Amino acid sequence: MTFTLDLQKLAHDIKLWGLELGFDQVGITDCDLTHEETRLESWLAKGYHGEMEYMARHGLMRARPSELQPGTRSVISVRMNYLPPVAKVAETLDNPAHAYISRYALGRDYHKVLRNRLKQLGERIQQACGELQFRPFVDSAPVMERPLADKAGLGWTGKHTLLLNQQAGSFFFLGELLIDLPLPADQPVEPACGNCSACLQICPTNAIVAPYELDARRCISYLTIELNGPIPEEFRPLIGNRIYGCDDCQLICPWNRYAVSSPEADFSPRHQLHTPELLTLWSWDENTFLKATEGSPIRRIGFEKWQRNIAVALGNGPASESVLHALLEKRSHTTELVQEHIDWALQQLQTKQIADNKKHARLIRCIYKGLPEHS
Repeated sequence: MTFTLDLQKLAHDIKLWGLELGFDQVGITDCDLTHEETRLESWLAKGYHGEMEYMARHGLMRARPSELQPGTRSVISVRMNYLPPVAKVAETLDNPAHAYISRYALGRDYHKVLRNRLKQLGERIQQACGELQFRPFVDSAPVMERPLADKAGLGWTGKHTLLLNQQAGSFFFLGELLIDLPLPADQPVEPACGNCSACLQICPTNAIVAPYELDARRCISYLTIELNGPIPEEFRPLIGNRIYGCDDCQLICPWNRYAVSSPEADFSPRHQLHTPELLTLWSWDENTFLKATEGSPIRRIGFEKWQRNIAVALGNGPASESVLHALLEKRSHTTELVQEHIDWALQQLQTKQIADNKKHARLIRCIYKGLPEHS
């Protein structure tokens, strides 16, 4: 290919086309992630990836885009906001009878939305160039999305290891378009976390083991989505009513005061998943689950893990006869994995019932004797 194009103008046009396609920001960088290789090797050596063997499968190719797509000379990095206009975060997290689903998963599967837009962007660039090799990626291949977005100037890496943007917080998706043109690269932005450590302190399971270092094996998103077997008992009470993912480290971040809600219809919450009652979700059979999660990122965890997660959340909620009955009723009609978590939930709830009964008995005695309630 001979380069007779005005690459500076093309880079400018690419950003305009990206905005026209619905991306909230577009940046450009080269393929050099050499500075990430040592960090990646150390993270894998510590086993922080847990059962996500695909993180180690391709070795250092994750830090070498040009090996993944031969001929790649530039990476176009994009971000798209996903926070719904009415997020109902506190309303859901504060109600233990309701299920909390990470806000990114309330609408249509973002992989499909972003990949389709990136493909359109690649085709638009191809039209302008006459000849172009490109390949879109959205969290679907060994590509280090966050470091590339960092280099492309879309934000900086926060202490929780997510990308932060001063004008948009962190509630956005990332995607990449690998192309064989040497486009002018954008400059990274200066990190702005300062001395803040709110994300480290808020994490329910202490998964952020140090600034900029995440032990995924402890992360609630990993435990409820990636982990295939039993959830370790030490983490079950800490999960609360989170049945798919966790947003705590983002919710506490001061920069998310500037988070921008998305007008994208595909990311609008599905009614049955926005603030659902745990017992309603627990009553679903597999066909209902598959129908309700069609086109949703939630479907990929499968019905068994869905039930496993809800059982834990029910065990962390209030002890009532309806919950106990619902757990017992389903126990003989599910898998061994789910049965294990049902048994744990029942034990938790029965312990709460005993404690509540003792408290009630103490209150009655205090009232009968005319003593202060705390006596």
